[in-house]
Order: sequence, then C-alpha cells, then structure tokens
Amino acid sequence: MQQSKLFMPTLREVPADAEVKSHQLLLKAGFIRPVAAGMFSYLPLAKRVLNKIERIIREEMDSIDANEMLVPEILPAELWEKSGRYETYGPALYKFKNRQNRDFILGPTHEETFTQLLSDDIKSYKKLPLVVYQIQPKFRDENRPRFGLLRTREFIMKDAYSFSADQAGLDQAFHNMETAYIKIFDRIGLSYRAIVGDAGAMGGSDSKEFSAPAVAGEDIIAYSDATDYAANLEMAKDFYQRENVNTQLESLKTIDTPNEKTIDDTAALLSVPKSKLAKTIMFIADGELVAVVTTGDFEVNTVKVQNFLHADTLEVAEEKQVRDIVGAGFGSLGPVGLPEEVRLLVDERAADLVNFVAGANEDGKHYLNINWQRDVVIPEENINDFRTAREGDLAVDGKGHLVFTPGIEIGHIFKLGTRYSKSLGAQVLDENGRQTDMIMGSYGIGVSRLLSAIVEQKADEDGLVWPSSVAPFDVHIVPVNAKNDDQMRVAEQLNELLTAQGLEVLVDDRKERAGVKFADADLIGLPIRITVGKKASEEIVEVKVRASNTNIEMRLSEVVDSVSVLLNGDK
Repeated sequence: MQQSKLFMPTLREVPADAEVKSHQLLLKAGFIRPVAAGMFSYLPLAKRVLNKIERIIREEMDSIDANEMLVPEILPAELWEKSGRYETYGPALYKFKNRQNRDFILGPTHEETFTQLLSDDIKSYKKLPLVVYQIQPKFRDENRPRFGLLRTREFIMKDAYSFSADQAGLDQAFHNMETAYIKIFDRIGLSYRAIVGDAGAMGGSDSKEFSAPAVAGEDIIAYSDATDYAANLEMAKDFYQRENVNTQLESLKTIDTPNEKTIDDTAALLSVPKSKLAKTIMFIADGELVAVVTTGDFEVNTVKVQNFLHADTLEVAEEKQVRDIVGAGFGSLGPVGLPEEVRLLVDERAADLVNFVAGANEDGKHYLNINWQRDVVIPEENINDFRTAREGDLAVDGKGHLVFTPGIEIGHIFKLGTRYSKSLGAQVLDENGRQTDMIMGSYGIGVSRLLSAIVEQKADEDGLVWPSSVAPFDVHIVPVNAKNDDQMRVAEQLNELLTAQGLEVLVDDRKERAGVKFADADLIGLPIRITVGKKASEEIVEVKVRASNTNIEMRLSEVVDSVSVLLNGDK
C-alpha cells in the first residue's frame, strides 16, 4: 500500500489528557481518535491490528470446536430481570426505553442472551457439550473512563460460553479454553500471567484471569517469588496456620479512649502493636449489617467478604446506619455486645487473638482483654480469610514471598455452574431421562484493550513496536528521496517481491524529508523497515529490525529470504 493513500493522521504534540504511554502513542501515531469520553474510533492502522488479533482468536477457537455467532448488542431488559442482574449490575449498565416505552439495555456481556438462546433449541444432553462465542462491541458506563483503551465505555470483546450436561463437561471446556487463551496470548507476543481471579458480577465459582504486567495496569498481580502461585490482589492469599494459644485469660476491662479514633491512635496510647488489636469494619450486604473483624495491621478485603456472603451488593456502611443499630460511631466499634441482627465475620488471624483490644461499642471507650468464646461467641463457619494480602508476606503455599506488580487484565475465564441456567430455565434431559440444568462457563478476552497492553509492554522512546503476528503491515519500505528514480524503482521492485511472498507492505511514497519519514516509521512501529537510499543504484538497501533497532545492509537479492527469517524470529 502507498503511504500517501493511507489515512494516518499523526500528531506532533500529545494531548494533555493522555496519561499513559499507550494512550499517548496510539493517538500520536494515528491509530485511534476519541469520539466522546471513553469512546474511540479505530483508524485504519488500528483496524488492521484488530483484524489480526481477531484472526488469531478465531483460529484458536476453531481448534477447540467453538462456534462463532453474533447476537444483538441491544437487549430487552426482561432477559436481565430473569437473572436478577438488571437491578444488581449497578450504574455501569446502560438502560433506556424505546418508543413503545419498553426497557432495553446495551449489553456489557451476554450470559443471559446465549443461555436463553440455547434453552430454546437444546433439549437433550446428546447435543452437549457446546461452546459458542462472538467478537462484538460491549458497553459499560464507566464513571471515569481513562487510560485510553484500558478503561472505556465501549470496547471490543470476545465472549464465549460453554454449555455442558455435567461437571466433567464444564471442567473439560474450562481446560480447553485456558489452553486456547495461552496459545492466543503467546501468538500475539504478550508477556502475561494466568492468575486466580474474582468472578465478580458474573457469579460462579472458579475464575482465572490473564494479566499482562505493565506500569499502566490498574490491577495488582500478587505472585510468589519461589513458585508459580499468582493471583489478583483481590483474591491473593498469604500463608497463615491457625494457632492453639495457651495463654492465661485476663479479666475484661473498659478504658476511656476519647481521642483515639483510629487503630494507630489506640496502638500508640496502649503501646501495643497493631497486630494485637482488633479492627471492626461495618458493611451493608444485600441490606444486612455485617461486622468484619481483622487484626489492626491488615485491611479488610471486600471481595473476599462479598464472595463469602454470596452477596449481590456490598458497601461500607454509613456511620448513621451503624449508630442507629449499634449505638456507637466509627472509632469505637468492636465485636463484644453487637446486636443479634448484626452478622459477625472474623478473619482467621483475628480469631487467634487472646486478651486483645477492640472498641466497646460505646463512643470513646475500648475493651481490654477480650477473648473469643468467653466474651464473644463466633461460629467456626464465620471464621475465614477476610484480609488483603501484603507484599513481602509468605505466599499461601508457604514456599515464597508475595511480590506485587501492576497488570492489565486481558482475559478472564469463569466456571459459572448453573447460576444462569437455573434462573432462565435452561434444562436438558440427561441420560436417565430427567431434567437437569445446563452447567455453564463464561470466557472473555478484551480485544480492543489488547492494543494498549501490547503498546505498554513493547513500545520504546521512539514509538510503537508491533510484534510481527499483529503488526498492521509486515514491512515498511522507505525511499529516502521520492524524486530519485533509482530509489523509487528499487522500492517498487521490493514491494512486488515481498508482496508475492504474501507479506503486507507499506511504501512511503510521500514527498517528505527523510527525517520526517524515519520519525514516522519509528512512530508507527512496523517490524521491518527497508531504507532505500544512496546505494539504490547498486541495489543495496538497509534493513532495520524495529524491535532491536539493529540495521543490516544487504543486497536486493538477499532481502526476501532475510525478511522472512527476521519476521519469523519475531513471532
């Protein structure tokens, strides 16, 4: 393709609102343009990258016998009302009415859609297992879209769904999809980790995320420095072994703490470490007041709490709500004497405390020497890991320490079980002739955000660096002087030779200065640049490998074979 015919509006100055490298470079290199906050147009270069990513995804989906389909982006609200998500999904769900005053949504994901579809047409276990998928825009009304393609209100996603008649079928589909995802991300050329993830609004049980380490990542990957353990920080576990403490129990006492509103204040007053204090945080879970107790040196992990409670919604309680029920405000809360309607959850580290300090549920007062079962009865089933893991602590396997790194979520796979099939009546006759709920899995890849993940990992100070598997073009031919007949002849000859080999070639035929051409070539980051310069009459050109910024001078007769080798080495 001639570059003079390519719509590639590069920028010399980066917009002030572009905070991260990928946003800056994709704008600057003419790959994307904003239409509204969190909504982008994908210009020709970006669309070519997306097409190649989607081709890789399709090939790997074909390898596991997944069926590509396409369902509407606009969905009737009653479909989501059946599953319960119309009310619980939250403000990110786009809701609107049509001219007949019927409620609709813009689909952020399509579990309900595919479940209903298969429920209508699949009636026997003999038709299962089945995997279906689509590649399609999705919509989520982000409160604060930012970081270019990393947090948007409209994005492109590959979403897949498996339907099985039994657990073994789900396990096999989950394994197949995980294997396919590994191949997809390997082929794209990303560095990534497969980590334990949170199912979140999807529901379900087992969940695994694929996260690409990058400075711009808004997630935190917690991994062991000695084993392959890795998890999203929301799900990460540290190592802890419950203790049997044989310490003499001291008498319960009340002390005045009128100015101590925080754990730090109380620890300083009593000259005790925060690990020996109990911290009580109040939440509203599906309308119920829940008290969660951790040791003072840890933070409560809201995702672990919500998952434990199987709650649709969880939010920190307002002080007035707590005061109306408990009789005290923040800074003086504790587990002793809570009203019966307050459910008490205790982190396992806090459950091993003896003679500990906590608020007395009376403003300005704390208890000393609290002991479980004597002063507060906690059922064993209410003790669990409710804390956020800390960097440097032992990993849950006890064989390494946790290391934190930011990461970009690029894929997520879930075992949904019967969460949606039950609510939507998706059943089949099993081999014994009995009705049974289909067992489901859900599998997503953030296609558009992969552009940003690649840029965050690969780009350098000169611009983008595309892996050859997804680059918009394979080769960039740059004749230094478009008015030089020898240079243009050699450029055209190279174009024909390389195109005949099935390579995609961009020829910079613009009448621009050499410096401008070279700067633009580095900026858009095609894998191979061939500079046709002063030695064109001798049929000698310079081949540059963008990823390593190495230059090789070679004869025209050597170029085709050399370029193929260099491109294959980049895959």
